Amino acid sequence: MSTRRDLPESPYLAAVSGRKPNRVPVWFMRQAGRSLPEYRALRAQTDMLSACFDAELVCEITLQPVRRHDVDAAILFSDIVVPLLGAGIDLDIVAGVGPVIESPVRTAADVAAVKPLERQRVQPVSDAVSLLVSALGNVPLIGFAGAPFTLASYLIEGGPSRNHARTKAMMLAEPDTWHALMEKLTDITVGFLRVQLEAGVDAIQVFDSWAGALSLANYRTYVQPHSARVFAALADYGVPMTHFGVGTAELLGAMSSVGANVVGVDWRTSLPDAAARVQPGTALQGNLDPVVVLAGWPVVERAARAVVDDGRRAIDAGAAGHVFNLGHGVLPETDPGVLTDLVSLVHSL
Repeated sequence: MSTRRDLPESPYLAAVSGRKPNRVPVWFMRQAGRSLPEYRALRAQTDMLSACFDAELVCEITLQPVRRHDVDAAILFSDIVVPLLGAGIDLDIVAGVGPVIESPVRTAADVAAVKPLERQRVQPVSDAVSLLVSALGNVPLIGFAGAPFTLASYLIEGGPSRNHARTKAMMLAEPDTWHALMEKLTDITVGFLRVQLEAGVDAIQVFDSWAGALSLANYRTYVQPHSARVFAALADYGVPMTHFGVGTAELLGAMSSVGANVVGVDWRTSLPDAAARVQPGTALQGNLDPVVVLAGWPVVERAARAVVDDGRRAIDAGAAGHVFNLGHGVLPETDPGVLTDLVSLVHSL
């Protein structure tokens, strides 16, 4: 296990650890990506998956928004399906579609054939983290992985899905097959996050992007135990752990009970309402609608001030802290200058 950096002045680490930061910390999901011209220039000759396995390129792309925006945290540039590649699953990322699985996992035999993560396959990720820890100075690095349910949905559907019909059908009709798959994916997620933690990331975030498709009852029965095992397996590293999904208003209480000390909130739920739903002592992250950033500075400024005010009300209501973020990822058409101004505004409030 690596020696963690000591970053006592980090506003991000203070807020997610229940301490009072010296300013409202801010970073953005997908801050390293298509909104940045310097990113587009680097990616012009490299496909997404190749980029994710080039340690020096990952380092540079991760650093770009830190340099440009003065955000309070970097998040490792990667893709949610990278650990599946580390387990030998054939897939590609198709422009305009997203991840496409060569052979979807839809039967008990398919599940039995899913192999564990091979750490050497994701060695470039570890190498990138090591480079970043040296390059980031006093800025913390967030590692990340997809939660077992979201990885399961990609595997079963064969790619992105609007209704996750095949996923839910397996979950409900073949619970033994479902839980066997989730056990394997839990091990893959834990293994991938351990690679990052042992290389020195300062915090982690687990993305359950599609959990909002589930009812609370189904989440508790079919997903929550596996997500809880992810966080329990990593608790001894002693780093802040964030749990995030989209459209998860009814799930926030359950999502906060799996062992994360931070819960991400999308724009559909106010931060004070979220504070009332999560476990006591949980910090919150969010929750400006990503589309607001496209609406012109007067709208952005007004909405950002409201989010900061909501964050303070959430803390008054019992939240352990607040990290300003969007309610989902930065949209590709976002003007990066607006994000830079947004960071400056939040820091001034």
